[in-house]
Amino acid sequence: MAETGVAEAAVAQKETGGGQPRSVRVVLLALMIAMMLAMLDNMIIGTAMPTIVGELGGLEHLSWVVTAYTLATAASTPLWGKLGDMYGRKGSFMTSIGIFLAGSALSGMAQDMGQLIAFRAVQGLGAGGLMVGVMAIIGDLIPPRERGKYQGMMAGVMALAMIGGPLVGGTITDHWGWRWAFYINLPLGALALVAISAVLHLPRKRATARIDYLGAVLLTVGITAIVLVTTWGGTEYAWTSARIMELTGIGVAALVGFGFWQTRAAEPIVPLHIFRSRNFTLMSVIGFITGFVMFGATLFLPLYQQAVQGASATNSGLLLLPMLGAMLVTSLVAGRVTTSTGRYKVFPVAGGALMAVGLYLLSLMDTGTSRFTSGVYMAVVGLGMGCLMQITMLVAQNSVEMKDMGVASSSTTLFRTVGSSFGVAIMGALFNHRVQDVMTEKAGGLGSRVTEQSAQLDATSLAKLPAPVREAYQYAVSSGTHGAFLLGSAVAVAALVAAVFVKEVPLKGAGPRQADAPTARATAADPA
Repeated sequence: MAETGVAEAAVAQKETGGGQPRSVRVVLLALMIAMMLAMLDNMIIGTAMPTIVGELGGLEHLSWVVTAYTLATAASTPLWGKLGDMYGRKGSFMTSIGIFLAGSALSGMAQDMGQLIAFRAVQGLGAGGLMVGVMAIIGDLIPPRERGKYQGMMAGVMALAMIGGPLVGGTITDHWGWRWAFYINLPLGALALVAISAVLHLPRKRATARIDYLGAVLLTVGITAIVLVTTWGGTEYAWTSARIMELTGIGVAALVGFGFWQTRAAEPIVPLHIFRSRNFTLMSVIGFITGFVMFGATLFLPLYQQAVQGASATNSGLLLLPMLGAMLVTSLVAGRVTTSTGRYKVFPVAGGALMAVGLYLLSLMDTGTSRFTSGVYMAVVGLGMGCLMQITMLVAQNSVEMKDMGVASSSTTLFRTVGSSFGVAIMGALFNHRVQDVMTEKAGGLGSRVTEQSAQLDATSLAKLPAPVREAYQYAVSSGTHGAFLLGSAVAVAALVAAVFVKEVPLKGAGPRQADAPTARATAADPA
């Protein structure tokens, strides 16, 4: 059943050639702010963490500051999507912003590491609804034919957040203190809340069915266990340890139970019928792989640049510009082309191919690779990511009915989030193992002792090493990144294979040849 209000005004305006109404432009600006909040947070906090640990202590719990946020985000993402479908998108989205801002304020006031970890979990609960809310509201406001353009803009916001996050975090921490790394969210979030409250008018819903609490618990337990396995495996615990095996068993059992229960629940959190669409299933696979590759690349490239190419921490962030800039430009171009033609299959196919080739090129880097050469390789990867980032969401939304828009958006986001956890864990384990082996081989016992605590040394620690050990470490890092990127290239081939089987279902909407469509907001169900 089509929603009314701003959404219908946007469609009517487009269909009569009048352009986007001002109210819709304001809503889209607010959505971009919300997207920026979700993307910037971890980027900013990562830069501030050394200062936070210096004041609050608790170094042994450092990883939980990120893990608590990631777990809460991943576990709550499907719930926010379903709540939006059942009770209305506007209310659930504003609630998620409110929870995120409350968590931000509390995190800024934390007095010890335990409090910070707890408040970061609160922040993560809200963050789970930010990305889903943005994408689902765009799905409500914008017809599929037009969606590519705006989702390309959202991908641009993500790229800008990746570029600017570390720089903003460093500047805020140095001049205002680490607490403002959290407080900075408050005015931006308040602005988004005011704009959405004033100009976004979608009808309220009231579902008669109750929330699927059992499904929510099973899904939360399953996701939490799997994320902990990927976070702790190979670092806190050996992959074959009893703790990892227990978590794996719990995660698999919970997810199997969740799948079984979803076939019986009156209002399932993730209705399994959406996976009957070939395109939706393929987009879920491609989203998982994109998350796997993207976060792995953004983790290991700065490390390679600092350890092997001698870049500072700040400069290593700037050296990612070729990849992120290419991703930004390609996302915008892909969105525009999709809007003007209504066709999209070429982008996931090209994106899978470019990612596979680009990651293979990155695997060829060694201690003698110049910054220009590595920049060209990164640009190829960025072109591939730009072709995939938002097209996956667009096709996924185009493959389901309007009533499932929220769960389609949340499921696609969840697959990308889980993919990033697996990418960081598996590529990280491969990298660390290789670095340890090469350091032992090249520098003997001293090399092993240097990296026994961590395979990743910062620039200051690296400069203090004896020259032979430093050279061995640089060789070890280039060897480690070779293995990690080669694995990423192989995984990206799977995205290419999946993209080949995508069935191009024309996007309905307000294109010039479809101005007489009765409602451009209705999504085209994938008949495949």
